[in-house]
Amino acid sequence: MLLTVRERLILLSILPQEGDFLTLKVLRNLQESFSFTEGELARYKFVQVEDKVTWDDKVEQGKEIEIGKKANDIIVLALSKLNEQKKLRMEHFDLYSKFVEQEQ
Repeated sequence: MLLTVRERLILLSILPQEGDFLTLKVLRNLQESFSFTEGELARYKFVQVEDKVTWDDKVEQGKEIEIGKKANDIIVLALSKLNEQKKLRMEHFDLYSKFVEQEQ
């Protein structure tokens, strides 16, 4: 699935922090997939000030990331929980459409 820098950062922020052993293994792989290489950090010119991260959005940002069935289920569950709790924000809108609505 093609994901932007913004989508990768948002997904990293909503992934669960606990679960069974299998879930944790999948989460570890997802975190590595969504994280940024040193080359990407230099190319995107990331700057972090306190809890806000910015980058050069003029640089091509899409990265193809393979997301398996279990990983997809974890993401769908995380987004669905935010929706049920009425805690979805506008920054989640595109990801919700990509992951949850495609499941329906």
